[in-house]
Amino acid sequence: MSAPAKFSPGPGRLAGRVAWISGATSGIGAAAAELFVQEGARVALVGRRLGLGRKIAARLNRRVPGAARALACDVSSEAAVARSLKATVQAFGRLDILVNNAGRVEIGELHQYSEAQWDRLMAVNVKSMFFAFKHAFPRLRAARRGYVVNVGSISSFVGQARTPVYTTTKHAILGLTRSIALDYAAHGIRCNCVCPGITETPMLWEHLNVRPDPRAALAERLRRVPMGVSLSPLDVAKAILYFSCEDSAGVTGTSLTIDGGYLAAAEWAGDGPTAFQASPHP
Repeated sequence: MSAPAKFSPGPGRLAGRVAWISGATSGIGAAAAELFVQEGARVALVGRRLGLGRKIAARLNRRVPGAARALACDVSSEAAVARSLKATVQAFGRLDILVNNAGRVEIGELHQYSEAQWDRLMAVNVKSMFFAFKHAFPRLRAARRGYVVNVGSISSFVGQARTPVYTTTKHAILGLTRSIALDYAAHGIRCNCVCPGITETPMLWEHLNVRPDPRAALAERLRRVPMGVSLSPLDVAKAILYFSCEDSAGVTGTSLTIDGGYLAAAEWAGDGPTAFQASPHP
């Protein structure tokens, strides 16, 4: 797992840029917000848990005054998403980067789901991205160079036991990413997808905590990862940053998998500690 980045605000790859990040009150979204501010951006931290968002924003604003604003938003509501984007532009004057990171998971086999559960996961994980892009588009076009980063998953490519609706949404995100890239390149907008593997987030533990021994379940999963370690939110945030600046110039409509090698082989089972486990930070 990566060590936290040393905070060193100043001119960076995102100097003068403004980002809207959903699901920014914990995990990958929070890590991306911190990294973006470190790289010179001003950031709207969007999420349902306004109290957590305000705590993160306060910490970032102590480091760089005026760099962050927390906004309450249920991303499954078009009106709420539109309000949050309007508030972002009112606070910071522009919008350059849209990071669609909000998501949720529910555990069960397909025949056990209700229609309401299906609709809820689809709304949060996929429809929210439609809402966000729809209302961000005029501002991204006005910026002349717009960046859209959608957070998918290794489940954008393969199935995962007892998460059929979640897996469906993550496959859909990859298709939506490609469609946005094709249709909006003429407007100076690039759209890409980040697909994390096993990442130490609250959602991971929500999935594992249904098992009798969550820690043992995680250890068993990591035996199928060639690097043998889970990702930190910062590991994924660095990939989001790459797609949110000109480091990735010329790249659109693609995905970047960050998974420790999980998808590299159809079958894999490690038989002992890896160098990454023994010394994660050389």
